[in-house]
Amino acid sequence: QTNINGVFNLLKCSYEFWMHSPFVFKENYKNARFHQISTDEIYGSIENGSFSEESKFFPNSPYSASKASADLLVRSFNKTYGLNVSTSVCSNNYGKNQNSEKLIPNIINCMLKNDFVKLYGDGLNVRDWINVLDHCSAVDIIFNKSISGESYNVASGLELTNIQLFDLIYEIFNKQIKIKKKLKFTRDRFGHDRRYSLDYYKIKHNLGWVPKYDLEKKLYELVKNKINSH
Repeated sequence: QTNINGVFNLLKCSYEFWMHSPFVFKENYKNARFHQISTDEIYGSIENGSFSEESKFFPNSPYSASKASADLLVRSFNKTYGLNVSTSVCSNNYGKNQNSEKLIPNIINCMLKNDFVKLYGDGLNVRDWINVLDHCSAVDIIFNKSISGESYNVASGLELTNIQLFDLIYEIFNKQIKIKKKLKFTRDRFGHDRRYSLDYYKIKHNLGWVPKYDLEKKLYELVKNKINSH
């Protein structure tokens, strides 16, 4: 409903509100742009190397298929109607105020409660982790500086298995308060991709964007704030 019907409705409203007809913008909306925030899941899983913007969409779950569908709808409105669009395809985000069901806040909350942290499968799924502020800065530069119709991968280049991420947060915790290491492995999710990896050369080369936030420092801040507010 959100990713397919919702995006289609937003595109349709944008076209009707901003444009007289295909490729003809209303005077006050010549700079109006529709930006689509996508996910690395659209490309599917990759064993070696990294996905570029030219990689085929190969989603492995209904969710990622719906995100890929949304991206294709955005592209179609650009090609058919001339709607001014841009797309950012981002890796896993983390940062302040993230929903507690997400992996990093969930690990932190479990450690605070001295509960077991549960990881899917064998915990060796690999993800690229980027701070939400880096993602926002990338969206800002793509939205304002890129050519209409372009898509850009956004990532940090820092890939960790879920176990490595767990160990890193555990080490950060133990620098502040002593806790026991409690880890459980649960049945893997259906359609759970093994590894995501994005090549962000295009945004670096074309728009001069690079990530600036260090994962370990930002995780230390998150853990410290959580401990202090607990």
